[in-house]
Amino acid sequence: MNKIKLLLLLIVAVGFLVGCDDYDSWTTDTDARLTFSQDTVAFDTVIAGQSSTTRTLMVRNENDKGLRISRVQLREGASSLFRVNVDGQYLSGGEGEEYEVRRKDSIYVRLEVCLPETGGTDILHYEDELRFTLENGQMQRVVLTADGMDVDIIRGLHVSADTLLQSARPILLYDSLRVDSGATLTLAPGTTLMMHDHVEILLHGTLKAIGTPDQPITLRGDRVDRMFPYLPYDNTPNRWGGIHIYGTSLDNELAYCDIHSGDYGIVCDSTTVGLSVQRPALTMTNCVVHNVGGVGLQLQDCVTRIVGTQISNTLGHCVDILGGDHLFVHTTIAQYYPFDASRGDALYMGNTIGMNGDLYHHLERAHFLNCVITGYAEDVIMGSIVEGSDYQCNYLFDHCFLRTVESDDTERFVEVVYDNDDLELEGEDNFTLFDTHNFLYDFTPDSLSVIRSLADIEHTRRYSQTDLKGRSRLQDGQPDAGAYEYQ
Repeated sequence: MNKIKLLLLLIVAVGFLVGCDDYDSWTTDTDARLTFSQDTVAFDTVIAGQSSTTRTLMVRNENDKGLRISRVQLREGASSLFRVNVDGQYLSGGEGEEYEVRRKDSIYVRLEVCLPETGGTDILHYEDELRFTLENGQMQRVVLTADGMDVDIIRGLHVSADTLLQSARPILLYDSLRVDSGATLTLAPGTTLMMHDHVEILLHGTLKAIGTPDQPITLRGDRVDRMFPYLPYDNTPNRWGGIHIYGTSLDNELAYCDIHSGDYGIVCDSTTVGLSVQRPALTMTNCVVHNVGGVGLQLQDCVTRIVGTQISNTLGHCVDILGGDHLFVHTTIAQYYPFDASRGDALYMGNTIGMNGDLYHHLERAHFLNCVITGYAEDVIMGSIVEGSDYQCNYLFDHCFLRTVESDDTERFVEVVYDNDDLELEGEDNFTLFDTHNFLYDFTPDSLSVIRSLADIEHTRRYSQTDLKGRSRLQDGQPDAGAYEYQ
């Protein structure tokens, strides 16, 4: 028995030694090659003068023997804009030597880029090559690309007098922007504000942001890279803060503004002075509030006029109303937030808060004319409304497409179509583009949707003759409900 055990031990030892010999053997066969996780490492758009995020390239040896790399170098050498670390070694001067990749093993390459400021407005394209020269004499290449964008950087902007903010390049804000009471901040058409993490726009004074269909105003985060190959950070929420309208702030006007990817959209505090004299705290025309990590539009005891606007995909309620006077016309309120199943309602409307509904907020008016209010849930319109013999809430849905329980109240629900499974198209099928994989949405009604021709033409003529994309709603004499007109 002992001889058998000894023989087995010898066989195992020999096998181990042979295995070690194979593991430590190297090939100079000219047919041997490395494989790469990607042929091109692309950095999308990078803000000039700032370091990019880090990209990773995996270099793998699928051969039965090890491969030695004599040299790794950047084509542009020391002048390259790309920074490279190969298997833990930084390429000083754009070049490094003597790397090993054992059989069936891999090493990692980490890459960053820092692009120069040019002083221009164009996005410029940059390329380089990372070259791997093997011990067997073969050379393999990986292409490196990046697009560079100049921005104007502003820190600590505090507006205490009337100010115009205008630039042909994006403006990057590193600190929250405050507008004092009595001061007005005007954003010129075409302005893009890129906000750093949790930066807010704090309005004690007034904001005038009047864009055009050709020169919209954009408020977004400053991440221009991708979370995943299919998902830009700009398509994700919580990239910046949001817009906070305080009680002293009145007459804010937004037109053709795209506000997206914030912690919240717009919060409008109680403005009792505005209510008493019927001055709006906020007027929005043909705007977008989309993809935010909190409430989309929160309105408390204030006056607002929301026309031709899209408010969509929010973790909190898309629209949250508590008291006040509000008019919504040709507005699409769509709750299809894709990142969390515990999303809020499309519309939450109330006149009371507190455990027993004992804190009363008078809802003078909440009228929805020619609107679309829909979402994933069976009922996306909720609220907390208390009425009595001496006070009634003045709310109305007129010529709207609603995903909610059908109502017998024909005075408050006028010519309404309910979004349910009785229709040929239900929910998201009513819209032309609903790509949840790439987080792309276009709430233009589908050609077969009942949203088409649903609007009351008199409301259209009075309030909103042009849709959010700048198209006439009156072209065929039968305008569609919501923010978009089918063409």
